[in-house]
Amino acid sequence: MNTQISTAFDTDVAIVGAGPVGTLLAILLGRTGKRVTLIERWTRHYSLPRAVTYDHEIARILATLDIDSETDPAISHHDELYYWRNRDLQDLQIVDWQSTSASGWRVRYWFNQPLLEKRLLKLAAGIPSITLMRGWNGIALEQDGDGATLSLKQNPEDYGPDGESRSLRTKFVVGTDGANSFVRETLGIENEDKGYFFDWLILDMIPRFDYCASRPDDPAQWQLCDPKRPTTVVPGGPGPVPGGPDRRRWEFMVLPGESVQDLQRPEKAWELLQPWGLTPDNAELERAAVYRFQARWAKQWHKGRCLIGGDAAHLMPPFAGEGMCAGVRDAVAMAWRLNMILEGKAGLGLLESYTTERKEHAKHYINFSQELGQIICIADEAEGKARDARMIADLAARGGTPVPTDICQLGAGVWSTDSAHAGELSVQGRVSFDGRAGRFDQAVGQGWVALGYEADPLAAMTDAQRAAFAGIDGFGVTLGAAGSAAGVIDSDGTYKAWLDAIDARFVLIRPDFYVAVTASTPEAFRQRLDEVFGALDLPLAGAMAAE
Repeated sequence: MNTQISTAFDTDVAIVGAGPVGTLLAILLGRTGKRVTLIERWTRHYSLPRAVTYDHEIARILATLDIDSETDPAISHHDELYYWRNRDLQDLQIVDWQSTSASGWRVRYWFNQPLLEKRLLKLAAGIPSITLMRGWNGIALEQDGDGATLSLKQNPEDYGPDGESRSLRTKFVVGTDGANSFVRETLGIENEDKGYFFDWLILDMIPRFDYCASRPDDPAQWQLCDPKRPTTVVPGGPGPVPGGPDRRRWEFMVLPGESVQDLQRPEKAWELLQPWGLTPDNAELERAAVYRFQARWAKQWHKGRCLIGGDAAHLMPPFAGEGMCAGVRDAVAMAWRLNMILEGKAGLGLLESYTTERKEHAKHYINFSQELGQIICIADEAEGKARDARMIADLAARGGTPVPTDICQLGAGVWSTDSAHAGELSVQGRVSFDGRAGRFDQAVGQGWVALGYEADPLAAMTDAQRAAFAGIDGFGVTLGAAGSAAGVIDSDGTYKAWLDAIDARFVLIRPDFYVAVTASTPEAFRQRLDEVFGALDLPLAGAMAAE
């Protein structure tokens, strides 16, 4: 620890890595007035696809930035299930990517990452308190009791060995700098590795025709579980021409003995795509790259005043489409905590729950993704036949019911373990409020929200709880059916159905849309609020306990 470091701060938060996770975090901090320095090693934006899909929770988050996944030209959706089929095209597994989720958005969307990143970077550029530094590498990091000092040097790949150096004094450092994270390595954080390694060739394609219409018997999104060549076929988001054909992605497993260099040749790509009807005459090869699919997570997600998120904190196989989603959740989880701490509304102890909550949540999706990968990553004929027989029987036994993908609970943290549905993403219905109608988040707002169904949730709190709630900018909402005296009308009955199902009348929802408390009586509501307010490390927690 360096006790001689100056306490004059150049910025509130330094974020290393300006991909979608780091840029979103910068926006969520910057729009509340925090000074953010966003540091990116590359001088130019990377223009090729990587992630291509996200789920309903990410759509809900993007909606807070006025990015509507239902209508945005850079985003598409397919009302189809996600099929896993053997070489004879028999269903082995079916995943529900068709439904509308309980949180009010479709289960699955498809997008072009470069376009989304440009949108986020443009939003960040419009916030005066955000500074973007391109072409800089982190080279050293020191912490003390008040903040951290981050040493930077211009990227030698662009500026040569004699590029400039500088340091930043910051209150917090966040590493969203990828799988080989400088921040994670500097902090000495170890990974928990599941020893899962498979190489796959990724081909991002721009067809010049409507691919789905040309193959009506193929699902829009599916896995071909053929030991001769396990293959993924999914959408790639809207194409470069508005209203034109969508992008498509093929992923081919690298088989034992194959050369990675040979597979990445354009000639090999077209050879693999020939059975699927794509040729250089009717499609463009946008990207060919071999990726190693892995399953791992960091053992700690923060140390002192430094945090990590995105690929710096976790890697997962892509089969559940949750890799970037987990990173976006990290950004939101860090943002509301850092905003509260920087505003003096909570203590540093609040950061402890970032690791405990997010690590367990990410592990759920890593394990689920690995289980799906174990279905398809089979190149042995006998093992493939055994898998087919077992899975066909299992699917038949449950009547072909699709597997749900949208229910996952946070690890222990800022939520009441005695509350039904707590630690899970909150339900969202359509409401009417103050002349506006639509989804609750857009019609009413987000933040710390106390809901009461035909009851005033603020009246159910103690005086000290109301003071603490006001101190974190919380607001109360009384919901009711049409014709009631409630301030917010439960237009489609979603909230009544939800609360009846879990026997609750009161709910506390967090800024990240997760449920912190549910209760059926004012007494239970007050007791559980104390538990959550204590976990928030609020300055008023002692006063509440004394009341």
